Amino acid sequence: MKHFLRMLIQVCLYFYCKFLWRCLKFVMRKLTGKCELQRICYNTKPGASRTMKIETSLRDSKSKLLQTSVSVHPDAIEKTIEDIMELKKINPDINPQLGISLQACLLQIVGYRNLIADVEKLRREPYDSDNPQHEEMLLKLWKFLKPNTPLESRISKQWCEIGFQGDDPKTDFRGMGLLGLYNLQYFAERDATAAQQVLCDSLHPKCSLDMSLLSKFSKAEWEKKRMDKAIGYSFAIVGINITDLAYNLLVSGALKTHFYNIAPEAPTLSHFQQTFCYLMHEFHKFWIEEDPMDIMEFNRVREKFRKRIIKQLQNPEMALCPHFAASEGLVNM
Repeated sequence: MKHFLRMLIQVCLYFYCKFLWRCLKFVMRKLTGKCELQRICYNTKPGASRTMKIETSLRDSKSKLLQTSVSVHPDAIEKTIEDIMELKKINPDINPQLGISLQACLLQIVGYRNLIADVEKLRREPYDSDNPQHEEMLLKLWKFLKPNTPLESRISKQWCEIGFQGDDPKTDFRGMGLLGLYNLQYFAERDATAAQQVLCDSLHPKCSLDMSLLSKFSKAEWEKKRMDKAIGYSFAIVGINITDLAYNLLVSGALKTHFYNIAPEAPTLSHFQQTFCYLMHEFHKFWIEEDPMDIMEFNRVREKFRKRIIKQLQNPEMALCPHFAASEGLVNM
């Protein structure tokens, strides 16, 4: 009986998606005098809600032009919009705002796809110790994180002080390639004070005191309840691991909500790296909150953190980094 009901539901859903949905769109156009793209742009505020609806509408259209519009080159977006307006028999002089809104949405959609390609390229490029640029980035990472401590030699146990596993960090970049190094250097350079503090806390967690968490407890309660057995972690290795988390959120599409809300046009590699910085901040606080018994609990804590981020991203209004948000000034009006 359950199997029959399941099959019936699947048939009904297929029938709805294949026929009723298109019939409903036809009826709505006749009643309102507007196509689905117009209704979305006029009735949904700028940001992830609008862009994701536009993306779904274009991708699921039976028109080849609309289907391929989500993957055109950025330089072809303006021409593509003109073709869409002509196909839908929409007069741009009467509906000038529609073209502006569609252009902004398409810039975000196409930009997200291009961002995945840029990030994937970095991830696939291995660290090469014979490449001067790679070596320079690695040495800068040390300089930004340990400005008052000279690195004695390129191959050194000192690398363990910033969380690498051995005396040559190149072996730790295998999983995420150059992407891991790019993110770590970005964090250490652009948010130097925070990066150095997180590094210090990861080495001496019992001495760290996060003010955002302290607000929940008195200082005495904090020291007694939360910091009595706090466990540290390897900063660089965790940074590479969080890079993997950010990469998978991007590729799966989970970060669309965030990027469509903060990037007024095409999201860029800088947006991705800012998101990495945010995730490093939040994971550090989450790790302290979870108060693990030992480092062997890392995978459990990371998975719990991943689920929390994904749940946040299911909110169409979500912007993970409020201080980077541009939602109030989005151009896709």
